[in-house]
Amino acid sequence: MHDFFTLVAVYLTIVIFIPLYRVIAGPRLMDRMLGAGAIGTKTMVLILLIGYMFDRIDMFIDITLAYAVLNFIGVIAIAKYIERIARKR
Repeated sequence: MHDFFTLVAVYLTIVIFIPLYRVIAGPRLMDRMLGAGAIGTKTMVLILLIGYMFDRIDMFIDITLAYAVLNFIGVIAIAKYIERIARKR
């Protein structure tokens, strides 16, 4: 069973690189924001999976929650920045 979770973790790590392309080469800022959100979500799942593999899910849930809050604050900050730019036009 441990091998299965290791394989899923490797697969999830590879899948994280798909929205990374959208972050780097996105034609608009909104595409980049969505890609960053997708990377954040997949990273949270990967952190929880690693916590389960190490049998310390309680500690990794706290780390994941902190990461989720930082991801949310980052999205709000970028949205406020976009709103401020849109008002100046």
